[in-house]
Amino acid sequence: MATSVPQQSDIVIVGGGPAGLALASALSSQPAIRDTLRVVLVEASDLSKVRNWNDGPSTFSNRVSSITNASQAFLQEIGVWAHVDEGRTCPIEEMQVWDGVSDARITFSTQDDHASFLPDASPQSQMARLTENLNLQRALLRHLDSNRTVELVDNVKVQSIVREEREGGGWPLVHLSDGRVLRARLLVGADGFNSPVRAYAGIESYGWAYNTTAIVATLFHKPRTSFQAQNTIAYQRFLPTGPIAFLPLSPTASSLVWSTKPHLAKALLSSDPAVLTSMINAAFRLPEVSLRYLHQQILDSVSNGALISSQQLREEISWRGRSHHIDPRSAYSLTADTEGVPPEDADALPPVVTSIQPGSAAFFPLRFSHADDYIGDGAGARTVLVGDAAHTIHPLAGQGLNMGLGDVESLFNCIHKAVTNGGDIGSRTALLPYARERYFENHKIMSACDKLHKLYSSTSEPVVWARSVGVEVLNELDSVKAAIMLNAGSRSSRTPPSGRQIGANFAADAVESIARSVAGVSTLTTGVAGLVGEGLQRVLQTVANSQRR
Repeated sequence: MATSVPQQSDIVIVGGGPAGLALASALSSQPAIRDTLRVVLVEASDLSKVRNWNDGPSTFSNRVSSITNASQAFLQEIGVWAHVDEGRTCPIEEMQVWDGVSDARITFSTQDDHASFLPDASPQSQMARLTENLNLQRALLRHLDSNRTVELVDNVKVQSIVREEREGGGWPLVHLSDGRVLRARLLVGADGFNSPVRAYAGIESYGWAYNTTAIVATLFHKPRTSFQAQNTIAYQRFLPTGPIAFLPLSPTASSLVWSTKPHLAKALLSSDPAVLTSMINAAFRLPEVSLRYLHQQILDSVSNGALISSQQLREEISWRGRSHHIDPRSAYSLTADTEGVPPEDADALPPVVTSIQPGSAAFFPLRFSHADDYIGDGAGARTVLVGDAAHTIHPLAGQGLNMGLGDVESLFNCIHKAVTNGGDIGSRTALLPYARERYFENHKIMSACDKLHKLYSSTSEPVVWARSVGVEVLNELDSVKAAIMLNAGSRSSRTPPSGRQIGANFAADAVESIARSVAGVSTLTTGVAGLVGEGLQRVLQTVANSQRR
């Protein structure tokens, strides 16, 4: 029954996406919290659609995420991973990333994260695990439904949030579209980029929209042969228009995330699906100069109202492959025989896409944003932000969801500590450790990804040379690659092993050392020390000292 009398709540979570549901699940998994606090989650959409989501085994959602081992360990600890349909997930055992202009390549594998950096540790079976976002959200809902200690309020919008008028400072009052008013000791904003909770708290957010749009789709291809590695390799090629990523889902299906210019994304999606299929294959194989020509052909055909046919495009791609003297027996040739023994370089490229799952191709804009603070103060006290409400990031590193889960784990620990010590869960004192732990950590990752995006958008010869040599040097530094993987969550523990610690900021330093070459290309001519950069030198020195001990 609708009432204007506020209902007492200890924690109100606004937003039923992965971050909000993960926080609710974590809180419900801890008896000390479950038995003492009233937790309410409010979501504007119908959560039953997620509960009842049940795509067939051969079809996949187009929104996927790479769950690091550290994030998966957290989900296991709170009892969520047991509800994930692992048959719809795929391990990532290797990552291959290369420059679309120079072809300079860096490879990360499960062997890298222990071979030179953690010689005493057992190798990991995977670097991360790819899953559909809906698979994870459904698992979170199943976990919450199994214990029923969190009140889920869906199909209800937040109409307004006001501060309670009370001497000494009031609590947030959340007015819902069904007439209810929730009085929150702690109000959590997990409500996305346009966060009403952030607006109520008066927390400013800075950032910008990228001149880039992400195309997503589910791709079908033939299974790998017995002579090749399984479809557990993630591929990413950095083109001047934006990176294109090929992420494994099953032996015959993979997910596409292609960041490109908005007008080009629109033209590709308005063309025949077979045209998009051919362009995806070409984007991983043809030199950048030919891709530019093909893009212009598609743009011109759309503007003229006479869309290019898939046959015309295939013929053009074939001709351009021959003009670049691509060996017809190489994996780079789209006319190569795919039967029998594969070419030597078959594992260097993703499988040839044969078709796109109908209805899966879509696009969305990309942006960078970071809140000035994660916790409210003054008139916006007793509020905290997690996930996209606090930060949005370019998807080129696949860290968006993992950053949100890192927020959730940290905030959950703060709440649990406050409850255990008899403290006020909504006080700034209780929440400050969360902001201190997560703000700088998230900022490092966001800054590094932004620099990489800008660095690889350039076609200037000195910049291409600098970044290419930097990547090739990094590819030879096994210890640094292991360090980057460790900080990116390849190990289930977030804490580096004792005696081998490198520090939490080395991965961002390593990435930024490459990005820094844009502003200081001339320094790279002084030798390898300049190429590696100040950040990597500190890493290498730390590793060397550790090994001597």
